[in-house]
Amino acid sequence: MFFWALSYLEKVTNPTRPSSGRIVYLLRAGLIAGVVVAAAAFPLVAVGGLAAKAGADLVDKTPADLLASAPAQTSYVYAADGTTLITTFYEEHRRYVPLAQMSPYIQQAIVASEDSRFYEHNGVDPKGVVRAFVANQQAGGVSQGASTLTMQYVRMALRDSAKTPFEVQQATEQTPLRKLREMRLALDLEKEASKAQILERYLNSAYFGHRAYGIYSASEIFFSKLPKDLTPVEAATLAGLVKAPTAYDPASSDRKAATDRRNYVLDRMQAMGYLSPQATATGKAEPIQLQLSSPPNDCMSVPEEHNSWGFFCDYLKAWWSAQPAFGANPLERLDKLRRGGYTIITSLDPKIHDAAEDRVLTSESAGSPFAHGLVAVEPGTGYVRSMAVNRVYSLDQSGNGAHSDPSRRGRMKGNYPNTVVPLLGGGDLPGYQAGSTFKMFTMVAALDAGLGLGTAFDSPHKIVSIYPDGSGGPTDCGGFWCPSNASGAMSGRQTMWSGFGKSVNTYFVWLEQQVGAENVVRLAERLGLQWRTDIDKRQASPSQANKWGSFTLGVSDVTPLEMANAYATIAADGRFCEALPVVSITSPDGTPATYRSGSGMDLEIAQPRCNQEIDPDAARAATDAARCPTGDTPARGSCGGWSTADRVRGIVGRPVAGKTGTTDSDRAAWFVAYTPELAAASFLSDPDSPMNPVGSGQANKPIDAVAGFLKDALKDQPVRQFTPPSPEISA
Repeated sequence: MFFWALSYLEKVTNPTRPSSGRIVYLLRAGLIAGVVVAAAAFPLVAVGGLAAKAGADLVDKTPADLLASAPAQTSYVYAADGTTLITTFYEEHRRYVPLAQMSPYIQQAIVASEDSRFYEHNGVDPKGVVRAFVANQQAGGVSQGASTLTMQYVRMALRDSAKTPFEVQQATEQTPLRKLREMRLALDLEKEASKAQILERYLNSAYFGHRAYGIYSASEIFFSKLPKDLTPVEAATLAGLVKAPTAYDPASSDRKAATDRRNYVLDRMQAMGYLSPQATATGKAEPIQLQLSSPPNDCMSVPEEHNSWGFFCDYLKAWWSAQPAFGANPLERLDKLRRGGYTIITSLDPKIHDAAEDRVLTSESAGSPFAHGLVAVEPGTGYVRSMAVNRVYSLDQSGNGAHSDPSRRGRMKGNYPNTVVPLLGGGDLPGYQAGSTFKMFTMVAALDAGLGLGTAFDSPHKIVSIYPDGSGGPTDCGGFWCPSNASGAMSGRQTMWSGFGKSVNTYFVWLEQQVGAENVVRLAERLGLQWRTDIDKRQASPSQANKWGSFTLGVSDVTPLEMANAYATIAADGRFCEALPVVSITSPDGTPATYRSGSGMDLEIAQPRCNQEIDPDAARAATDAARCPTGDTPARGSCGGWSTADRVRGIVGRPVAGKTGTTDSDRAAWFVAYTPELAAASFLSDPDSPMNPVGSGQANKPIDAVAGFLKDALKDQPVRQFTPPSPEISA
């Protein structure tokens, strides 16, 4: 049986070798001993079953495949400063580290404990196999193994490169076939790779228990240090774990067993000349001293003192899962995040975020059913600098308040103060009606179509539009939509400056009619707005958009992220940039992550994705009119004497443009504003029950939040001016 298995193995693994040389080759390589241990470790009938396997099943990988195989690695997510850790993502917590960055003691300890003849054999150790064979014969079973470090690495590489459950089973099943395949691949691998390369890959692949995969995570989890700083005693402790990670885990199992195993490794290190007798004795006398750390994983593990980063982290995950460069579907993409070993520098600016959080998270607002949030976006890049809301990022809703929807009250808790619902955007939540902030889209569409800022209209208190209504309510005038102004003081002749500054509804309904409702809707789409509810999708459809007159008054649902980014486009002179949560994504090999653009070019994923969507002069004109609501002074025209948020300019202390917004019955309140450096959108609404009105007394909260935020976030930056519009468009 022994010689039959030997002959069969050589035949199927190397069919082109002359038969006269096969036995010599295998004898020289040490595979005779390999067949011996396979026969000793398993019933003879199993060896006989080899004949049922095709040769291709024995060796389906090459050394090149094994060297190319990359085990799962942890992805690290940092704030925009590149050093502040937000969280990590991993399936197996591992970070690849070169051998030169490992303590020599851990290299010595692994060799001493797992394969003392590592530097002498060629991948398979004949002496070790014979020794295991004898021991197993005496024990009547498998009491010793004969796997070298190289063979163990082969097994780990096959496991880590497996793409199907069947391949995983093939790589790890206890069969003679698997053992023979490991031996052959180990011999071939040692022809292609140096001992140092194999040892490096082994130490980065091995499981050390306690969720530590690879020496980097083992050093971090057990001793809170880098691999290069491990002492001989610490190295012996970690090396001892590889044989039986659970049994020898000093953090969760019998400390005596872990100590005995460590001392065994120290003795082996002494026997091999790595440690002196005195150092060995001193080390064995020391108790195991751990300094455990628990690496964060996913968004629920953001630092407790920065809990609100969880909402930004959740947005990052949603964005990542939508990027085709990371996989064919969201599951594949998130798997890449958890296994790809990326270094991700996000756009989140901790200082800017703190300024936003100070404005929305107060003792009064934390326990309120009304969500008060603020999102900040950088014009010209789309970088999302802050996402703050008066909520705690947590799945635990046991202490939450009552649900504000009467139909659900008593049956379920409300989403306050604890929630993970994406209230600020980036998920599948439709958002909130944003009221008169949508007048910006009508004004920009008109300016981009060639109308000037001086376009005037004698705005009545109520206007009968050309758009259908049919509701039978107060805005239905014979089947046509007929909205009114919020105040009689808004009536009279208005231009874009005064109409925007005073938020005159009838002026903007008239202006919408001049440019066409469909053109306004399409302009909003070009600035990043999406339609998520059935009614919004229907109204925005090609057959209905030109009848959607109420769009100019903000009846569509929208997220704060979308509104901040849309207004950032105006601040950037009409250059729209997709909202982006990252400034760089680096693969483990140090290269930037890329995607294939529509033009066939490979671009960095974190590179801003921008297009000139509005004529620059039209955008500058819109900004000039948008200075009126804030109490700022436009470069060209007149604001008409008063505005809806005239204290903002004095608070911010620099040029600022923006727009207030409230909805019917005060169900939501908004303020979106920007300077040349930063755009911010703040809202107040009840996400659990959108029909629950915030009340007219709450309308100032978003205004004060944005004004105070811009003041604090920009206090150390030089004052920049808006570029005035041309005289032609100002007429």
